[in-house]
Amino acid sequence: MEKKNIAVLISGGVDSAVVVHRLMEEGHQLTLFYIRIGMDNGEGDCSAEEDIEMCRFIARKYGLPLEVVSLHEEYWENVMEYALRTVKAGLTPHPDMMCNKMIKFGYFEQRWGKDFDLTATGHYATTDFINGTKYLATAVDAVKDQTDFLAQISYDQLRHIIFPIGNLPKSEVRRIAVDVKMPNAYRKDSQGICFLGKINYNDFIRRHLGEKRGSIIEIETGRKLGEHRGYWFHTIGQRKGLGLSGGPWYVVKKNVRDNVVYVSNGYDNEKQYGRTLHLDEMHFISGNPWEGATGPVDITFKNRHMPEFLRGKLTHLGGMEYVIESEQKVQGIAPGQFAVIYDTASHLCYGSGVITGQKV
Repeated sequence: MEKKNIAVLISGGVDSAVVVHRLMEEGHQLTLFYIRIGMDNGEGDCSAEEDIEMCRFIARKYGLPLEVVSLHEEYWENVMEYALRTVKAGLTPHPDMMCNKMIKFGYFEQRWGKDFDLTATGHYATTDFINGTKYLATAVDAVKDQTDFLAQISYDQLRHIIFPIGNLPKSEVRRIAVDVKMPNAYRKDSQGICFLGKINYNDFIRRHLGEKRGSIIEIETGRKLGEHRGYWFHTIGQRKGLGLSGGPWYVVKKNVRDNVVYVSNGYDNEKQYGRTLHLDEMHFISGNPWEGATGPVDITFKNRHMPEFLRGKLTHLGGMEYVIESEQKVQGIAPGQFAVIYDTASHLCYGSGVITGQKV
C-alpha cells in the first residue's frame, strides 16, 4: 500500500497498539485518536484515565500526535438511548454494533476522520475487493473475528476503514506486543459493552430503568419457580443469573405487559431452540449480492457473537423483510438482536437484519 495519512483509533489495549506498530513499519503518517465517552458524573468513563495514559505512552514511543476527542453527548443520545429503549421494549439490543456504526465510523468520521486518507482500528476483520467493490471479510482468527460487530456500517464507511491486524491470530498480536516492549502487552482484553468500561451492565440498566419484581414461570407447567427484578435484566437464551436450583434453566419467553419471565429446563430442551429467524430492517453493506433472486439462497450466518457459523437459506419476503431457515437448531433466538449474513464460505460479511418476534 502506498504511504497514507491515517487516523488511528486507539483504546489503550494491545490490539490498537499493535495496529500503530504495523502501520509505522509500513511508513505511513499517523495521528492517534482516543474517543472519550462519559457524562458529567463519570458514568461510562471509569477506566478512561488509565486508558488515556496508556495511549500517551504509545504516542510518545512512536513520536506521534495523540488527540483525545469527546463524543459523549452523541453516544448517550444515540447508542445508550437505543439500548435502553430496546431493553424496555423487552428486546435484546446490540449497543456494540450501533457504537461502531454511529460513533466510531459515524460522528468520528464526519468530524475528524474525513481529513485523513483512511481510518484504522484494532478490529479483528479484513476486507476483500471483488470486481472493484470492497467487501467486509472475516478475520484469520475465527475466535476473535468481529465482523458481526461491524455488520451495520455503510459502504462509504467501509471504503474509508482498514483493519491492520485482521490477518493475524491473537497470539501473534500478543507476541508482537511483547517483542516491541509494549507496556500493555499483557493487558486483558476489554469484556464490557462498547465504552461502558468497567461498569456492570445490570448495574447500568438498574440505574436507568430501576427494578420491578415479577414471576419466573416454568413454561410447560405454569409453575412459579421464583422471582426476578425486572424482565429487562433477562434475554432469550439466558442461562446464568436466574437464581434457580435444579437447572440448567433457560429463558425462553418474556411477557412485557405482565413482567413475567418464562423458563424451561434442560440442556437439550426444544423450547430453547428454533430453526426460523424472521428479519426486518435488512442492511447490505456493499449491495445485495442476490438482487432479483426469486427464491431462497444459501448462506452462513450468526445470531450471536461466536466463532461458529450456521448454515441456512435466506429468502426475501418483500421490502426489508427476510427470513432465514437454518439447517440446524439455533439456540436463543432473541428478538432485537441481529442476524449477520455471510457467504457460504463464511468469508464475506454481507450485512445484517434485526431479528423480530414474528412467527413465519
